[in-house]
Amino acid sequence: MAITEPNWDLLRSFLAVMREGSLSGAARALGMTQPSVGRHVRELEASLGVPLFARSPQGLMPTDVARELEPHAQAMASASAALRRAASGRGDNVSGVIRVTASEVVGGEVLPPMLADFRAQYPGVVIELSLSNRTEDLYRRDADIAIRMIRPSQEALVARHVGTVQLGLYAHRRYLDAHGMPVAPEDLADHALIGYDTEQPWMRAMRPAGFPWSRENFALRTDSDLAGLAAMRAGWGIGICHLNIGERDPALVRVLPGLVAIRLDTWITMHEDLRASTRMRLMFDHLAAGLLAYTEAVTPIPLTPAPDLPY
Repeated sequence: MAITEPNWDLLRSFLAVMREGSLSGAARALGMTQPSVGRHVRELEASLGVPLFARSPQGLMPTDVARELEPHAQAMASASAALRRAASGRGDNVSGVIRVTASEVVGGEVLPPMLADFRAQYPGVVIELSLSNRTEDLYRRDADIAIRMIRPSQEALVARHVGTVQLGLYAHRRYLDAHGMPVAPEDLADHALIGYDTEQPWMRAMRPAGFPWSRENFALRTDSDLAGLAAMRAGWGIGICHLNIGERDPALVRVLPGLVAIRLDTWITMHEDLRASTRMRLMFDHLAAGLLAYTEAVTPIPLTPAPDLPY
């Protein structure tokens, strides 16, 4: 049976159902009626000649074929969004859409003043800010400009090193007044710790031997860095924070400053094809300068080596 090329509207509805798990949820997300979304799904199934969803008490369950198709449909969605952003500029004016992606803390705590300054200079620019701790695919054009804590390896990307973000342990003064200040790494075992729910490989690689910082030690587990920072500010316990953020908040106190310090190289990157775009180039240079100033704003505190902690 010949497979006809599916209409993009059908794929858009398909992705919404995959994301929302129901026709009604997809209809709300797309601003459509539920019958229209259902019709799109049926038309897509007919054009492909395979079922994509099975009904269950939990909603629409995607078939194996649907799961296999999803990344390809998502790639088309990303390309469509990138096309619209590229077409949003008007002539020689600095205008149009720029999509920037960064980690939750960088995007929520560091970038907003820089983006506000850029917007004041170029009011014709619309900024889309995507906060995600996963690495967005710049080849697939999930974003135009990315701030990353790992060095990009793809040849087609333009990357600039913008310094090193330093992290340390912090807690609210109120928490330390109630529970005391740890003076050695092993003291952390007696404290409420704020950490991750899902450990990533880079976390294991950076954890010193013997350092009690793993999932089973945490009193609060979250994969949202902003939630962890909010918990620190609420007096929950001890967590990891950018030195720049911790030092500008008088309520936060650094814990074990001579023993625990994490350094993350920071890069700003974009696809080389975007260098021809004036607004992209201006934003890239603006953020690079701002991030370099941010990473250089805090003087690192020298580490005091401990026999059982080989830093």
